[in-house]
Amino acid sequence: MNGQCEVSWFSALCDDDYEFLGVSDPMLQSSWAHCRDIVLQAESGGFDNILLPSGYALGLDTTVFAAAIAPLLHKMRLLWAVRTGEDWPPQLARRIATLDRILGANSSGQGRLTVNIISSDLPGETLASAPRYQRTVEVMKILKIMLSGEHLKFDGEFYQLDLAPPRMTTLSGKCPPLYFGGLSPAARDAAAQAADVYLMWPDTMPVVREIIADMTARAATYGRTLKFGYRAHVIVRDTEEEARAYADRLLSKLDAPTGDAIRAKSLDSASVGVTRQAELRSNASDDGFVEDQLWTGIGRARSGCGAAIVGDPDQVLAKLRAYQAEGIEAFILSGYPHAAEADLFARHVLPRLAHGPLVL
Repeated sequence: MNGQCEVSWFSALCDDDYEFLGVSDPMLQSSWAHCRDIVLQAESGGFDNILLPSGYALGLDTTVFAAAIAPLLHKMRLLWAVRTGEDWPPQLARRIATLDRILGANSSGQGRLTVNIISSDLPGETLASAPRYQRTVEVMKILKIMLSGEHLKFDGEFYQLDLAPPRMTTLSGKCPPLYFGGLSPAARDAAAQAADVYLMWPDTMPVVREIIADMTARAATYGRTLKFGYRAHVIVRDTEEEARAYADRLLSKLDAPTGDAIRAKSLDSASVGVTRQAELRSNASDDGFVEDQLWTGIGRARSGCGAAIVGDPDQVLAKLRAYQAEGIEAFILSGYPHAAEADLFARHVLPRLAHGPLVL
């Protein structure tokens, strides 16, 4: 399957940009100007979408940033991350509709907002996994009802609401695509019930295949289908030798205690997905590669998505096409530093991929 895929980049709103992993650089810290420039670099490079991550303890506020950057973009979508534990769903629906209208439609008349749903706690609160994901399912279902212009009569475990259809709607008159990830059984079931695009972090090809098969079956039990996305870092250079040398350079100033401290700061540092990324690192060879072109060194200084596709343009392209052949239709890529790596990928690989906004 070498059809069209959506190719997204990443803007480092949560203080996650480096020249050398683990070494803070004031020029690369999250700021309006720096993160704006990453987004504008991605649009000029031809990317279809860009993830604006969210964390209440780090970096910039994602909602304010999204509203500010939207009028500066002409074609690219925004993949806006929202933390469901911190929002009242009807207010979140109004915020989505407002941002959708600020962005406007693309040349095909499609809305340009997509939403990354994060199953978060309310700051200061810790819910067990199962009820937290149940609350997230309820949020996703409420959003889909309200943003379709329907009367909301909802009687859930967390929300009991009876509300008239909102006046403010999206341009399409329906909820934007909801992107969602998580490896635990509760997370997988939440995605199967209510998400549109299931996101996974880097893993070996057999595990990617297993996750897609499992999620396809889970969604089918609810009478639904899912699209699949893959979040990874990337290092592409003219030759494989240069790409591997750059990977080594990224880690050349990192010491283990600093890497441990960076990972521990993450709000999801104990999740099933993060644990799996640590397993990948432990199973890798001495040079950090766990399979051809998949390098786990990034995870030594990053919680969450902890591996990079590393190689020359042909190798990176072949790896992406191998994922497509397994059913991946959306890629969310990044690299360090983010603006420079966006430019390299846009020049070396993106023109050789058939790509465009994901259509549900």
